[in-house]
Amino acid sequence: MPDLIAQGAVESQGTTPGSGRWRRGLPEIAAGRDVLLGRQPQSSPPPERSSLLGGPAHVDVRAATAPGQRQKRHVAAIPWAVPWDSSISRHHAILTPLSGDRLQVERDPRARNPIFYRGKPRDQFVLVPGEHFVIGKTTFTLARRPGFSVEPNRDSRPAELAGGPAISDSSTSPTPDYMVGSDSGEVTEMAFAESALRQKNFYDSQARIELLARLPDLVAGSVSDDELFARVTDVLLRATPSASAVAIVRANVRDPDLQASESMSDASAMQILHYDVRDNQSNSHDVSTKLVNATLRRRDSVLHLWETLPSRPSAGQHGAEAEVPEYTVNENVDWAFCVPLRSEACRGWVLYVTGSRAGVMAAGTRMSGSSASDARTLVDRLSDDVKFAEVVGSLVSGIRQANQFQQRHAAMRRFFAPVVLDAIAGTDSENWLQPRECSLSVMFCDLRGFSLTSEIQGGQLLTLLEQVSDALGVMTKHILNTEGVIGDFHGDAAMGFWGWPLPLPHGTDPMIAASAAAAQAAADIRRDYARGETEFRCGIGIASGRAVAGRIGTVDQVKVTAFGPVVNLASRLEGLTKVFGVEIIVDHLTAKHLRGPASEAQPIDSSVLSVAEGPGVIHGSSGAGFRLRTLGRVRAAGTRTPVEIYQLIVPLEGHPQLSQDELELSRAAFAAFGEGRWDDAYQQLHELPAWDRPKDVLLQRILEHHRVAPPGWDGVLAFAK
Repeated sequence: MPDLIAQGAVESQGTTPGSGRWRRGLPEIAAGRDVLLGRQPQSSPPPERSSLLGGPAHVDVRAATAPGQRQKRHVAAIPWAVPWDSSISRHHAILTPLSGDRLQVERDPRARNPIFYRGKPRDQFVLVPGEHFVIGKTTFTLARRPGFSVEPNRDSRPAELAGGPAISDSSTSPTPDYMVGSDSGEVTEMAFAESALRQKNFYDSQARIELLARLPDLVAGSVSDDELFARVTDVLLRATPSASAVAIVRANVRDPDLQASESMSDASAMQILHYDVRDNQSNSHDVSTKLVNATLRRRDSVLHLWETLPSRPSAGQHGAEAEVPEYTVNENVDWAFCVPLRSEACRGWVLYVTGSRAGVMAAGTRMSGSSASDARTLVDRLSDDVKFAEVVGSLVSGIRQANQFQQRHAAMRRFFAPVVLDAIAGTDSENWLQPRECSLSVMFCDLRGFSLTSEIQGGQLLTLLEQVSDALGVMTKHILNTEGVIGDFHGDAAMGFWGWPLPLPHGTDPMIAASAAAAQAAADIRRDYARGETEFRCGIGIASGRAVAGRIGTVDQVKVTAFGPVVNLASRLEGLTKVFGVEIIVDHLTAKHLRGPASEAQPIDSSVLSVAEGPGVIHGSSGAGFRLRTLGRVRAAGTRTPVEIYQLIVPLEGHPQLSQDELELSRAAFAAFGEGRWDDAYQQLHELPAWDRPKDVLLQRILEHHRVAPPGWDGVLAFAK
């Protein structure tokens, strides 16, 4: 994957340090996204989060339209800002990655100034690595991102060949500055103990302190990982004058105990997250897999010094002047160090810094007036840079860990109502999430019309998913608003439950909360369907009883949900809504609580059902009447124990509904059916309105048996799978 380097003079004051240059990786071709290059004016309002650096955004990008010319398609673009050059328009160029590390550059029709390629203004051209184009005073260079080098094995060499005295191992020295690892080849390996680096003083303390003072704001102000990486590499390059390149590398480490395995030597298990060089003319250097592995294995910062002792003469020449180094990892690079990022959010990550001894000597001369001519002084100078990189790494690790915690916290809010999440904050969340038995009210909601809609929109699955998500979002909103927990999603269905992990606030009964959420969600979905805003209607089943709730799953994957017969019953009741042609069916226990005395069912704030006087009539705070209607005793598919079920009637303006007298007639008819008085039930059911669906279930069963209850009739309607 190639990188694009932008470098130009800063024109305005107040820009952030290093804002006159950045290096960013282009998106993969398979991602199907272009890059929209332009300037973000300082006077413009803050951009939306989707349009910040590195964040995806859908941008309307069109080609210049001459008469009769077809417009360019809409593209999903990643905005890259170049804020320091006023010659660059807000939308100036469209960058499209091509195969072979090539890049197509197209001038945006909104751009005021030309794009110069090979000294001439061009509206469209293809760039290859090493080439550049210019807009205003800014040069954009395409550069290949380096790969990984796997060094060949060599014979072991004693530490004294580094040019200085042998250095003690940390296992024998109480407070070593560094240690020599048992390594093979012409590489001297030194690992810096974190505790020893902490005690070391900086040689150039004033300069380091100035950088460290600005570092938290620079790093914490990053709005994406891409921007964070760019700022970190820029800081390390400025803080390490002898460095020629800096990289952030991630190794695929699943288990910390396996970091020393031989499989980690494979470069395919590593990825360069970000890479930058001191200037555009610097060569890119491969990253040493051996050094990265050593750092991850030791879990300490590691320095490699590549020896450049003469070993063989070049062709056609003789004598010492003709001798050339036998082995260095890259030309003009003879040292590199790695610093591990020690946090769960950065597992397998390292900061990789590389450069030459000549650069260390030159930097040391500028700082102290003396050159770093011997190995001990060389290592001392580099240990200064290692310590600074350790500080940067600690800050990055902490920030990413904090961001990860925030993301997890946000994710948890999708499972728990905010008041529940706040209740367990500051406690042992692991203990709270342990599965335990408790009294729950469980609700299943399924969308009606999904099969037909999916068949019609089979070629637009993303559109279908968006529609389903919107409809289920109505349900999940009411679950959370009534302090419920989102337990699971099953395609076009959602499950929620109440009564865990803590009792609901204000002493609210979970069954009241579940019924309130169901009634309000059903009303909203039916209203949206009537307005043509959704293709779906819903069926909801609610059951209450003992269940196990918490973190449930296997050793491989877990989720927060509920388990037990009551969960299965809620699912079966939801399925029966199709049979009876109603929206909401509740079990006997839930209905009993809804019909109980008002003193036993306290309301949830102002939006939850409260019990009113009158048989089977429940009122919401809005004044709309939610009524309960008996549907008899049923044995759901896959169960043996019969259960008495009820319809929770949710009225909607403009739709017919049963009157109180008709509800009483329905109760008598269903009672006669259950007692085996099918002639009476037949007559009473025919007095109900023709549009009433539940009565048809009983009429069909009565007619199948010629209006005579079968022998041994127990009053239970059984339903097969």
